[in-house]
Parts: sequence; C-alpha cells; structure tokens
Amino acid sequence: MGNRMATHYATVTWDQLHRDARTLARQLMPLMPFNGVVAITRGGMIPAAIIARELGCRVMETISVVSYEEEEQGDPMIIKQPDAAGDGEGFLVVDDLVDSGVTARLVRERLPKAVFACLYAKPKGRELTDYFVTEVSQDTWVLFPWDTAPLFVPPLVDGGRDGDTAA
Repeated sequence: MGNRMATHYATVTWDQLHRDARTLARQLMPLMPFNGVVAITRGGMIPAAIIARELGCRVMETISVVSYEEEEQGDPMIIKQPDAAGDGEGFLVVDDLVDSGVTARLVRERLPKAVFACLYAKPKGRELTDYFVTEVSQDTWVLFPWDTAPLFVPPLVDGGRDGDTAA
C-alpha cells in the first residue's frame, strides 16, 4: 500500500470479511458455473477460498503481482502465472481490495476473459472490477484481519483513547 499517508482507517474483522465474501458470492451466483477461481496473492487468497467454497468451485489458481504505488519506481510484474486459467475464460478472479488499479490492470491484461471481483473498491480502481461489496474512499487505509491482532484497550475512564478504527 506504499508509504502514503492515509487519513482514515477501516478495520475489517474476520466476521466482517466472511460476511462480505459471502455477499460477493451471492452477487456472483447468476454467473455460474465457473471453471475455477484465481486468487490475486496474497490478499485475495482468503476471500477467494470462501467464495470458491460458496460457489462450489474446486479449481483454485493464483496470480502473484509485485507492484509499486508510485509507478515511476518500476512497472508491476507478474511473478507467478495463473497457468490453469488460460486467458481467463470461465474463471473468476478475486482480490481483497482494488486500490490504485495498478495490479488489477495487469491481471486484466493477463486474464482478459475472466470475471473480476473484489470485496472492497477505491474510486481509482473501481472501474477495473466487475463486482465489489463496499466502496471506500481513496484516502482510507483498510486494515485486514491478517494484518492486525486483537489488542487490549483500557476503558476511557482509565485513560483509554477513543480510536476511530471501526469499519
């Protein structure tokens, strides 16, 4: 996510992630059957597993992209190809978040016939996903459950801070 400053934080819990993945799966049901699911690693792996389970897909593939937020630092590169997916025909591509769209654009070029779905979308990347559950502002930093840990927060009366981290 680069080193830019986010002004808002949205914390996604495991429960919320599971609910949102099931909501996305529900949106995708009319497009069934899929030949398989391609997860964009690493963030798309858990949502893709949940969605594949809900849609009865057994074929799972991954695509791994290394990218930079500031494009002048270098072009995004696919470091692991989704060979089982061919040109994407009949496949569903899943990611956790479409942000700047740099990764999504590269994946779409590689899998032009796939359906692209994300849990969350920011305005700059929104046009690059076919389906998403929730739009978040460009300056929101989404904290996923695999990046966070439960932390004790003292009560306000004991000096606890009122952290605005609820999604």
